[in-house]
Amino acid sequence: MEKQAIQIPHNRSLARFFKRLGMFFIDAWRGIKQRMIDFVKRFKHGSVGTKLSHVIMGFGNIYHKQIIKGLIYFLIQAGFLTFMIVAPEINKTPLGFVSLGNLITLGTNPGDIFTDPDNSMLMLLYGVVAIGFIGMFLFAYFSNLKSAYLSDLRVREGKKPRTFKEDIQELMDSRFHITMLTPALIGIIMFTMLPTIFMILIAFTSYDSMHESGVLFEWVGFANFRSIFSGSGEIATRFGSVLSWTLIWAVFATFTCYIGGIMLALLINKKAVKFKKFWRTIFILTIALPQFISLLAMRNLLGEYGPINSMLIRIGILDSPISFLAQADNAWTARITIIAINFWIGVPYTMLMTTGILMNVPADLYEAAMIDGATKRQAFFHVTIPYILFITTPYLITSFIGNITSFNVIYLLTGGLPNVPGYEAGQTDLLVTWLYKLTIDKKEYNIGSVIAIMTFIITATATLLTYRRSKTYKEEDAFQ
Repeated sequence: MEKQAIQIPHNRSLARFFKRLGMFFIDAWRGIKQRMIDFVKRFKHGSVGTKLSHVIMGFGNIYHKQIIKGLIYFLIQAGFLTFMIVAPEINKTPLGFVSLGNLITLGTNPGDIFTDPDNSMLMLLYGVVAIGFIGMFLFAYFSNLKSAYLSDLRVREGKKPRTFKEDIQELMDSRFHITMLTPALIGIIMFTMLPTIFMILIAFTSYDSMHESGVLFEWVGFANFRSIFSGSGEIATRFGSVLSWTLIWAVFATFTCYIGGIMLALLINKKAVKFKKFWRTIFILTIALPQFISLLAMRNLLGEYGPINSMLIRIGILDSPISFLAQADNAWTARITIIAINFWIGVPYTMLMTTGILMNVPADLYEAAMIDGATKRQAFFHVTIPYILFITTPYLITSFIGNITSFNVIYLLTGGLPNVPGYEAGQTDLLVTWLYKLTIDKKEYNIGSVIAIMTFIITATATLLTYRRSKTYKEEDAFQ
């Protein structure tokens, strides 16, 4: 009976997961099916101009005397075809449709004394760029069909098709959000999505220190992922320990600063404390100093021949200087020191944020608690603390994710040291600092890409699960 009681919630959660997964694919299929129906409907019931718009973009708009809009669509198609068919070569690597073929093979010519080898890296890059251009062209293509069909509908209703001036006015008024978001969306696609896709694809290639730029490499499937999870080799041996330290660091770095900042804000805001503005100003001034300067200063202060060691020796606590960071004899000495330094640097941020929250706790909540007979202590634990947690949950999540990818603290304090003999990843390395070493120092781009993907999966999963289970998400209007 006890086993059954334990397994039921687990089974139910799995059932809900697979149910939601199934609903996602069903909804996706329904969306695709509806778009196909709409596509056929437009072609079947559209005017001659709309039908021809399936072949020549903008023809439907020109057919309805929307000349400027039609020419814009036509120029988009002409530019796309020019790029895909007659685009020039860059660094002896062709663009357009040829680049899609090169994306499949990543080159076939190994080169010899008379000819240079195929540049697989550029072939991969230009192939991804070509896919991006195709995606944006398809968006413009379906927009062209929709625009032509809407003009057909207006004519059937006895109205005139929209003029170019009316379209501009609408984009500057009721659809102004589209006008403002379109450049940002294009920038996200070009400078965020396409580089991310390129990085992900590298994880499935043999692009490493033996296949640097200008040398032919190939697709290897999931071989790089298997090398990490196989349990043999340096990467597989160190991955588990680096991942575990990354999570330990993220938890302690987040919650020490979070809890410490709240306690400090509560202490400063107590009625018995005088000179509140002075104490807040002191802590705020520490934020004004750039973080990297604070980190470098602490590294020098805690150095083997730094002032802290000298002071400890003079007062008799130490007989000889010790290293607290990169050269520490024990890895946990360096790790605890890093967490302590991060606590000192990070507490003022949480303190400042919590102070603002405490100043804005609705007085009605305290009045209602007092009417119900609550003491000040009960009001604190049942009103103040829940309100702070409710408001700061998104900040707590972003802090946790930021600490997983915290590069400056580790790199500037220890550089990932102390090292494990025979291994490149140090005992204070996070996934992100190890990724830096693999790519910048060792040129192992494919393995670095795999680690980047794993870091993304961890951070994305932690963000979604934590936020969706928080009261901030479930009870959005609770404190309104």
